[in-house]
Amino acid sequence: MSSKFAKRWEQSDASRIKTMIKPSAPLKSKIELAIRRIEAQVQYLQSAQSRFTDRDKYLFSKVVDAYQKNQHQRANVFANELAELRKMAGFMMNSELALERVVLRLRTVSQLGNVVVNLAPATRVLDSVRSGIAGVLPNAERELEAVGMMLNDIMLEAGQTTGIAPDIEVAGEDARKILDEAATVAEQRMKEKFPELPLLKQPQEYQEDLEYPQY
Repeated sequence: MSSKFAKRWEQSDASRIKTMIKPSAPLKSKIELAIRRIEAQVQYLQSAQSRFTDRDKYLFSKVVDAYQKNQHQRANVFANELAELRKMAGFMMNSELALERVVLRLRTVSQLGNVVVNLAPATRVLDSVRSGIAGVLPNAERELEAVGMMLNDIMLEAGQTTGIAPDIEVAGEDARKILDEAATVAEQRMKEKFPELPLLKQPQEYQEDLEYPQY
């Protein structure tokens, strides 16, 4: 790490128009703030998933009840609603895991000062998650957009200080790896968390499958 960057990493920048604006905060402090803001969104997504789980249990019980009463059309209505709910729950879990991996990436930045290389894929992951929740969780969407802008500013400032520019191709590949890993883990957790629907089975065939797992 160059002495110039090391100084900017730990200290504020008071070199620009000192009498007109406040000194810029140290890069390290900015990244730590970004980490806290992303962690807050992780908790928000976890809270949303908890509500989805409660709704899932309710709909699952309705499907079971309708099947047991031979009301297959009614059961399918609830099953379709449940399927859509699980798609959204799966996306929420995927987003949560992706954000957790961004936090891990940012913590590496705060330890090593390798800002440009690590922030470029992190900002792409944030953009992907933000786009996915657009219109569904507007508060989280706005917050992730703000954090993404913050990280872009940090990356620009670090690049100007170090002379290092992000490798767009490498950043894109790293972002895809993060998102793919999160998707794989989310898919497995969904299978473990939610019971399979007893669709296309007769009552005597699915009776053993109708218990909702306890957590």
